Amino acid sequence: MAGGLQDRVALVTAAGSGMGRAAVLRFAREGAHVLATDISLEAAAETVALVQAEGGSAVAQSLDVTNLDELRSLAADIERDHGVLHVLYNHAGSPGGAGLGATEEDFDATVDINVKSSYYLTSYTADLLRKSEGRGSVIFTASVSAITGSPFSPLYAMAKGGVVMMMKSMALSFAPDGVRCNAVCPASVLTPMLRKFVDRRNDGLTDSELEDFVRATIPLGRAARPEEIASVVYFLASDDSSFVTGVAVPVDGGYTAR
Repeated sequence: MAGGLQDRVALVTAAGSGMGRAAVLRFAREGAHVLATDISLEAAAETVALVQAEGGSAVAQSLDVTNLDELRSLAADIERDHGVLHVLYNHAGSPGGAGLGATEEDFDATVDINVKSSYYLTSYTADLLRKSEGRGSVIFTASVSAITGSPFSPLYAMAKGGVVMMMKSMALSFAPDGVRCNAVCPASVLTPMLRKFVDRRNDGLTDSELEDFVRATIPLGRAARPEEIASVVYFLASDDSSFVTGVAVPVDGGYTAR
C-alpha cells in the first residue's frame, strides 16, 4: 500500500537529529522523496543513511538557514531537479539566551534562526508549493512557549510567538492556492535541547532529577519522543489534514491544558 506522501517532494530543515530526523524518516516511510538539510552535512547524511537503510528516498544537503543566498540556491535546485515542492517543514530553531540578559548578537541570531529563516525559505519556495496542485503544506516548529509564555526564556517565546503569527498570516495568503500552513507546538521532547531549557530553571540537574522535573510539569508524566512530534507533523503534511490550515497544534502532554 502506498504511503500518504507517495511521490511527493518534502524539504526538512535541521534534519540531522531529534524531531527533524524523525520527520524525515516518517516522510520517507510514507513515500516522499525527502531533502534532508542541516547546518552539519555529516548529521544530515546520517539521517539519510537511516532512510536508505529502510529503502526510502532522501538526499542530504548542508544548509545554513540564516544565509539567504543558500536559501535561494536551494529553492533554485529544487526547481531544477523537481519542479515542485509538496511539503516544507521549517524546523530549524535555537533556544536563544535565557532571561533578560541576552546580548544584541544573541537577540539577532535567535530571530534569524527561528523567524527570518522560515519566512525567507517559505518565500523562496512559494511558487514551487503553489505547483503542488492543492497538496502543498508548510509546517513550522513553534513551541508551547509561543502560547503560554516563558519567564525563563522570553527571547525564545517572542521568536516562537512570531512564528505562530507568521504561520497564520501565511495560511491566509496561501489559501487561494490550496497551500496549507500550520505549526506544531511541542513542550518537553527527548532531544538535547530539553536539558538546555530545564537547566535555565534548575541548573545542574542529574538525569534522574531531570526526569522528575518533567514528570512534575507534564500532565502525562513524561517527555515526548521525537517520533510523536513527527506523527503530528506528518498528519499536517498529508491529505488527512486537507481542511486544516492556520492552526498551532500543542503536542505537549497536556502542558497547555492547565
